[in-house]
Amino acid sequence: MASGPAARDQVADLLAPVLAQSGLDLESVDLTPAGRRTVLRIVVDADGGVTLDQLAEISRTVAKLLDAGDVMGAGSYTLEVTSRGVDRPLTEPRHWRRNVGRLVKVVHADGSQLLGRVTDAGEQSAELDVDGTTHRVDFARVAKARVQVEFAKMPPADDTDSDDTDSGDEPDDDTYDDHDADDSDGAHTTDGTNGTDKEG
Repeated sequence: MASGPAARDQVADLLAPVLAQSGLDLESVDLTPAGRRTVLRIVVDADGGVTLDQLAEISRTVAKLLDAGDVMGAGSYTLEVTSRGVDRPLTEPRHWRRNVGRLVKVVHADGSQLLGRVTDAGEQSAELDVDGTTHRVDFARVAKARVQVEFAKMPPADDTDSDDTDSGDEPDDDTYDDHDADDSDGAHTTDGTNGTDKEG
């Protein structure tokens, strides 16, 4: 099938209403040619995030919808269903609302920048705490906004009581305070050929 805007719109029109019934937002649809296959990447989001189990269930639902219709044509395709990661820009009011409490860098259309923690978010603007001062951010003036990943400080090693150390524990390296499944950008992948399983 084609991979242009018209094809993406067809897929979005098919999937968005069904996902909405499950409380999910269809964030984006990407169709990318990959040899004789097409990679269809669906990005979803929800209040409270999306778990890996939900991604697997969504993938099965999406695959059934695609297989029941002809939107993907007769060619082979690979379906990837994933959730929004922290590296994705905040482009909708719901993105701001779902990131209340997180550190965000804002670049305004005039080039000015703000780095602060989102304390509140509405349909037209959000409030950021910048070093103890509240700043209003009007979405209409935002050129780019992105959540900043914050790494937690590691507690000092306690070598005085080795009996409390469990040799089977994994070290907490690269720990940060974003533990939601949606931040891991986990994906569930399915291969198909318009209704059939991956070719052997």
